[in-house]
Amino acid sequence: MGWISVIFAYRAVEALGETCDLPDAAQRRLLLTAGIEPGEAVDPGRMISEERYFGFLERIAEEHPAGRHIPWRMGAAMRCDDYGAFGLAFKTAPTLRESLGRVERYGRVVTSISNFRLVDEDTDVVMEIIPGRETRLGLFMTDELAIAAAVQICREVSEAGFAPVLVEFAHDDPGGDVGLAEHLGCPVEYGAQRTGMVLPDEVLDRANRLGDQGVSGFFDDHLNERLVSLMELDDLRAQVFDAVLNALSGGVPTLAQIAGRMGMSGRTLQRRLAAEDLAFQDIVTEARRSLAGKLLTGTEFALTEVAFLTGFSDQSTFSRAFKRWNGLTPAGYRRRERIQ
Repeated sequence: MGWISVIFAYRAVEALGETCDLPDAAQRRLLLTAGIEPGEAVDPGRMISEERYFGFLERIAEEHPAGRHIPWRMGAAMRCDDYGAFGLAFKTAPTLRESLGRVERYGRVVTSISNFRLVDEDTDVVMEIIPGRETRLGLFMTDELAIAAAVQICREVSEAGFAPVLVEFAHDDPGGDVGLAEHLGCPVEYGAQRTGMVLPDEVLDRANRLGDQGVSGFFDDHLNERLVSLMELDDLRAQVFDAVLNALSGGVPTLAQIAGRMGMSGRTLQRRLAAEDLAFQDIVTEARRSLAGKLLTGTEFALTEVAFLTGFSDQSTFSRAFKRWNGLTPAGYRRRERIQ
């Protein structure tokens, strides 16, 4: 299960408030959906789970007419300073190529969702989003945020004007808003084989406005330390995830049962999860969803068997949950995956 900085939840609520008349009470309810107590100090280093964040974005899209397009608007408003040490390392890198290299190397200090990798292709370089495990609206919205933000901060640091040659999205065109294409300043292709932006190679070697190798190196050291701590966080999540996965055939496990499998008390596991802002129920949901997808695509099990193996008491309850997770019924999902 992935994570993302709480800063993006705050930015989403701010962007929605600027787009439509959003009462304070509605803003508070949205923050609570993201697991944030209204009024608490903003800590960009605090992470929330991808499950919680995707649900938060999907609620915005469902409840507000302009909600589907809020993430790219957030991205277009982002600045390097919003990203803390990561943003400072980005803008003080000597060239744009080195800035993007820091995105590839250190992006996980901000989020483990919609991370980028650099791919050389002939005379161009593709800044490609590493495909996620999910195919859901919250992820598509996050991909649009990531692309819009990447373009924005590249423009912020570049000495000369910046625009990609092409932006590609693997998901379908949501329609209803031409603003994203205008912000990107290039052709946009939906339903592509990947999500990313194509950049001319020569643009990447231009000097950045505030490029300073010594200063950038200082922030690199800080980010390396942060990555180590996030790897430890990810390890706990992975351990709990695996333990839940192995227990599901016997029903949905409790926190105490999982703690016992991991050789600790329930209180200790709860304390460790809370310290890393992880929610046990979010991990359980992710494990059930992941296992369901694997069983539907990799086995011939009947839907009743898949329901049982993922901890559901009956097929209808399983089917409702699965459609909520993926936008398709289990049977529809199985058909689609086998066609592909």
